Amino acid sequence: MNLDENFWNYKYQNNDIKWDLKSPSRPLKEYIDQLQNKDIKILIPGCGNAYEAEYLLEKGFKNIVLVDISEVVTQQLKQKFKNNNHIQIFHQDFFTLKGQFDLILEQTFFCALNPNLRRSYVHQMHQLLSINGKLIGLLFNHNFNTLNPPYGGNKDEYENYFKHYFNIERMEKCYNSIQPRKDTELFIHLIKK
Repeated sequence: MNLDENFWNYKYQNNDIKWDLKSPSRPLKEYIDQLQNKDIKILIPGCGNAYEAEYLLEKGFKNIVLVDISEVVTQQLKQKFKNNNHIQIFHQDFFTLKGQFDLILEQTFFCALNPNLRRSYVHQMHQLLSINGKLIGLLFNHNFNTLNPPYGGNKDEYENYFKHYFNIERMEKCYNSIQPRKDTELFIHLIKK
């Protein structure tokens, strides 16, 4: 399966993102509610429709970067946020992104990538985070047995990927998932080593 820009453009043009929640993820929303420093630099890779970014802006955060490989969705976001100077939007392959971020939010990006890229994902996340930077988000704790995304996995697999680059503060069953995802998500709180 070639999960390239054309694949994702087609998905967004045809509104064929079945796991799109149409709103911010409850666990990430509740995490964001606890953050005090509104000046931290936040990245949302594979941002899709960027509901978490909308919520961050509502809460007063001032330094948000979005990146997605789909030109269709990034153009929509540029239009949507055109009057907001607290957000930057890049039509770019995540693996070519440069910069340093205090916080990276993971929301259905990992599961959208070809599983062969998981080690590269972990390495790139490590490169993009500042010293003591955090990777916070959700990973599916479920195997979907499908040729198309989303791709699942399990805690043991994920720990093997992350343990060399991150201190795993938390990687456990998510207690506040929305009902359709109940018992299928892990909440992760990882700190760059």
